[in-house]
Amino acid sequence: MPAKLSVNLNAIAMLRNRRDLPWPSVVGLGRIALAAGAHGLTVHPRPDQRHTRDSDLPEIRALIDDEFPEAEFNIEGYPTEDFLQLVEKHQPEQVTLVPDDPSQATSDHGWNFVEQAAFLKPIVMRLKKGGFRVSLFSDADPAGVGAAHDTGTDRIELYTGPYASSYADSAKVAKELERLGKTAEAAFEYGLAVNAGHDLVVANLPALIKRIPQLSEVSIGHGLTADALEYGMAGTTRRFLKACGW
Repeated sequence: MPAKLSVNLNAIAMLRNRRDLPWPSVVGLGRIALAAGAHGLTVHPRPDQRHTRDSDLPEIRALIDDEFPEAEFNIEGYPTEDFLQLVEKHQPEQVTLVPDDPSQATSDHGWNFVEQAAFLKPIVMRLKKGGFRVSLFSDADPAGVGAAHDTGTDRIELYTGPYASSYADSAKVAKELERLGKTAEAAFEYGLAVNAGHDLVVANLPALIKRIPQLSEVSIGHGLTADALEYGMAGTTRRFLKACGW
């Protein structure tokens, strides 16, 4: 089965937040994406509310429950106590933990699993006891996968930023793609599923999917939102689904 597509709504929310107005509608565009075939919606609510706001979460949860019950809700963020309580309140199907400082513009690195295993393990255990699937943001580094597995996580999400940003250098693209592939292979050996995300676009998705055919999910926001300005959300969602092999 091809990788599922989860549409990240943060860029839409950031555009909305430029004005004290309800448009563009985060929920409305999420509905269009799901109706066009997206398999889920992703949000990253930060403490300063600059992207998706806490107040968006019950509406997104209701959208999925009421209209698209086969879809999944993925909430990602740094695991502060406030974040964990937010997750427990809104009951996503998946929680993706990222090592972001709250002031970061976006996620730009994975966890150091060896150094941060003692921090992550009880958090992963808490979330899994709550019935959530857990994914940990990971650099393309096969050596860290064993320590990731030891936290008890279900999945890792490969940080694809270096791969995507190398688009003008074919040799570097090939090198970064191979690093991602080797990391995924190590994860599969440990019984972990693998997601991927960050700066993925229609042009670079097929090579990633070909290198990692067992990829479970891609979470895409910025590139998908940019394309939606040209092709509309429904058309863009279908373009990205086709790039994933659907």
